[in-house]
Amino acid sequence: MTIATGAPPTRNTPAAVASGFLMGGVIGASPAALVVGAVIENAPLFVLGIVLPAVYGLLFFLAGAPRRAREAAVAPRTALALVESREAVGGEATSDVAVRFELTVAPDDVPAYRAAFTQHVNVVDLADYRPGGVVVAQYPPDRPWRVRIVKRPTPEWEERAAGARVDSAPGSALVSETPEGSAVGIVRLLALLLAAGGVVLLFRADLFDQNASAPPPSAAGPPVSSSSSSTTVVSSASGTVTLGPNQSFLDQGELRGAVTSLLKGADTRAVLTVVVRERLLSIVYAPTGAQASTFDPDSLPYDRFPALVREARTSLGAGSPQTWQITVERLTGSLTVRVGVTGAEGGASLEADARGKVVRRTPAH
Repeated sequence: MTIATGAPPTRNTPAAVASGFLMGGVIGASPAALVVGAVIENAPLFVLGIVLPAVYGLLFFLAGAPRRAREAAVAPRTALALVESREAVGGEATSDVAVRFELTVAPDDVPAYRAAFTQHVNVVDLADYRPGGVVVAQYPPDRPWRVRIVKRPTPEWEERAAGARVDSAPGSALVSETPEGSAVGIVRLLALLLAAGGVVLLFRADLFDQNASAPPPSAAGPPVSSSSSSTTVVSSASGTVTLGPNQSFLDQGELRGAVTSLLKGADTRAVLTVVVRERLLSIVYAPTGAQASTFDPDSLPYDRFPALVREARTSLGAGSPQTWQITVERLTGSLTVRVGVTGAEGGASLEADARGKVVRRTPAH
């Protein structure tokens, strides 16, 4: 065994860099998923933030199992050691004290070297490890810095320690575990930033919708014209319209015009549901020949929608900032207009009939 002195080389192997990148990704993605999942109320994303570190820890443990098995199979070496210094660093309230030792270890077949480590020692035995005393120590031959004092050596080693004299090794002979290279730290930081930024970027639309607080229609004044275009997508089963910035489906005539545009691309005017958000309209068409309860979107009380949203936002105690959603359906037999709002104080809703008259209110809890 060769004992290297001076500053040990750093670890910049491809495996260490890859491990650092993976660890940084987990450290960055996990809290980002927790925070973003909580803000946008995305349960799977929130759970992912909890599960990801546990999965990484399990994989890290399993990947290191072969190495730990190899290390455990190597028999430790025994040598005499000189106690250079000792310092209690914790555990004074218990019978065992954490003591920081620095020893000069003197193996029989290689030059002596110094090692610093922490070991728990019973307070009764502290007198046996005074500076300048000779003790029996053990260490793995491939990791000489992992020194441990043998508390109950064999009679042979106990007899050798009683009459031995060990010379102090110079301070430059202190050995320690190979430190992590700067490249690994840089890669880990880069992975942390990329992972955290990636989670936020993937869910940026939901985050912006959650944090946006549009003014009530009564305070918005006359509709503001915007050059931003809308996006319309129509399929055989559904249709959606997405407005651009500075637009809202509460603007006068905006919602009715969007619904009309979706019905032009459908084979039937009967629909199952209509869902409206600030800048998103979704319609689910009734399948041909279906016996489900449908309705004609032209019969909706569009003129009442802004007032219903205003009442839900201001009188149900949801707090702010808020998001709102209108859902129209006939699942119970009669047409129901449900306006839900979500704010800092929780969720609230109100229900109106086919004429837009409020029939039920559910305040925030």
